[in-house]
Amino acid sequence: MIIVAKKCTPRRMAGIAILFVLFCGVLGAGWGLVQDIQKAEAVASLQVDPRGVASNAERVAYLESYGWIVAPEAAAAEDIRLPDTFDASYDDYLALQKDQGFDLAAYAGKTIQRYTYQVTNYPGLQENIWACLLIYKKEVIGGEVYCSQGDGFMQGLAYPMQE
Repeated sequence: MIIVAKKCTPRRMAGIAILFVLFCGVLGAGWGLVQDIQKAEAVASLQVDPRGVASNAERVAYLESYGWIVAPEAAAAEDIRLPDTFDASYDDYLALQKDQGFDLAAYAGKTIQRYTYQVTNYPGLQENIWACLLIYKKEVIGGEVYCSQGDGFMQGLAYPMQE
């Protein structure tokens, strides 16, 4: 049997401690990344496919998949003809839709349906919050949540994350 003994100097101990801290940091960052990926997959698995959204129940389910609680019936349903070409006044709105994965430019000149629902669970606000879905041939092609009161706001369909 061979026994090897090493003298453990303070410098060597400090090096081992630094390596241990770095290892724990990398391990913790990797674990956080795994948790974020699992959370994103869970949210994505709950979201309803934007295709085949024809009935009121399917529209409500689609909004609920994003975390919204909405009135059981649409407050408004209307046909809207999109412009043949979008001018600069649409830039912000088109960017909002594109950030969600919707490309309204592909539907230029088409007549679409817009369904508006009252939202009842917007964090910190109780009234005058609305969710709109833009539908073309039973497919959600856009949407937003907005408040028309006071200064108002408009955001994508994703529910605000609480930290």
